[in-house]
Amino acid sequence: MVFASDTAEALESAVRLSNTELEPDTLTTLEELEAFFDDFQYTGARPVQRDLEPVRAIRHQLHAMFIASREEAVPLVNAILSAQDAVPQLVRHGDVDWHIHAISDDRPLAERILVETAMAMVDVIRADEMSRFDRCAHDDCDGVVFDLSRNRSRKYCSTTCTNRAAVAAYRARQTTSDG
Repeated sequence: MVFASDTAEALESAVRLSNTELEPDTLTTLEELEAFFDDFQYTGARPVQRDLEPVRAIRHQLHAMFIASREEAVPLVNAILSAQDAVPQLVRHGDVDWHIHAISDDRPLAERILVETAMAMVDVIRADEMSRFDRCAHDDCDGVVFDLSRNRSRKYCSTTCTNRAAVAAYRARQTTSDG
């Protein structure tokens, strides 16, 4: 299943955001929030200091949605859309062709992230693709993996966990070859 580009980007950004809550927390400053905003080219006003805590506060909610079963995810998605009075509309801006926004650009960033993610999750649920989400394979990580690869081979939530696993595998090989 290939998702529309706005769906994939909303999910990738929300997974990355949910994973910032892991130790060490990587969303503690306005500068980090601005970098996240820029990386995923959100529309609307740039984040300001008052956006930081509300965005930090939604990370657990996003994480819960990604690790839920398909049946468990539905009420989570519906609750977000209802709470934010989401009204889907077709829009286009910049170089992005027609796509769906369900919340206006003047709403707070945390609300925009929640609604964009919930709208993307609608596509995932309808396509029965919740298996695209998994937990990081690294033993001491609770991160979420969002895998869009054809063979669904992605195992780790970040480059950091991928590198840690590679180093551990290398050390294990060295230990067995030295023994």
